[in-house]
Amino acid sequence: MGAARILVVGSTMMDLIAYATRLPEAGETLVGTRFQMGFGGKGANQAVMAARFGAPVAMVNAVGNDAYGAAHLGNFANEGIDTTWMRTVEGSSGVAPIWVDGQGKNRIIIVPGANDATDPAVAAAAVAEFRPSIVVGQFEIPQATTLAAFRAARAAGITTLLNPAPAASIDPELLAATDWLAPNEPEFSAIFGGETRSERADDDIRAAADRSGVRLVVTLGSAGAAIALPGSPVRRIPAPKVKAVDTTGAGDSFAGCLACALGEGMDLPRALRFANAGAGLSTQRHGAAPAMARRAEIEALLARGG
Repeated sequence: MGAARILVVGSTMMDLIAYATRLPEAGETLVGTRFQMGFGGKGANQAVMAARFGAPVAMVNAVGNDAYGAAHLGNFANEGIDTTWMRTVEGSSGVAPIWVDGQGKNRIIIVPGANDATDPAVAAAAVAEFRPSIVVGQFEIPQATTLAAFRAARAAGITTLLNPAPAASIDPELLAATDWLAPNEPEFSAIFGGETRSERADDDIRAAADRSGVRLVVTLGSAGAAIALPGSPVRRIPAPKVKAVDTTGAGDSFAGCLACALGEGMDLPRALRFANAGAGLSTQRHGAAPAMARRAEIEALLARGG
């Protein structure tokens, strides 16, 4: 199929990351070990990952008329991401205060700001004008905007991939317009009410795929990913063994890699291995988008048997 063309309809956030050996309890103040500010947002992260994978990428989003918004536009230009369908609106850009503990586990609060102004009409126009092979969406912008893009994609025979994060119920119309659904474990449980690690986990995952009619990929952290196609058994693809220092953005690395791999026509096991490797590499560095690997690094890890 050749190189994938990826259109991301999603969010931008400025990540404000505090690191500490442990995270504070309610009412407690701790001294942290370091602070980092960087470009984030699930949509932006996935766009950066896809661009580093080597795909032509375009972004649909709204940023505020503040320093963070201008910085995001500059960063996208540096990453080679098309910003034709980005808009600047009055008000603040999105921010994401993040805490990371000594084991690399994170807790995140997002404040959407201008992300809520991402325009459905612009999203639909981007599908028609950019002509992607895959349209990718998440839950940090209004679902109505993602739905507009996915409907336009479906009408044009273009594949859609939804990363339902952060966890929320899915508009039934959006689910109906989704080809691939890629939740993590908490998101899967929030949406379908099933389990991912118990003895009945495969039954729950398969039932969710059958009931929803989507091709379902559940990310399992260090355990890799499980895939279920409607009417087919669940397959589990292990993740490479890595030493994680920061899991921020790992799910976005996975989604960006998966979109590119599927867009290139890779078979499913290989596509999942690529996505697992990209996610694993991102956990070995601090931050979200700054930690994302390039395709050559992913291929090198897989060549080593990762």
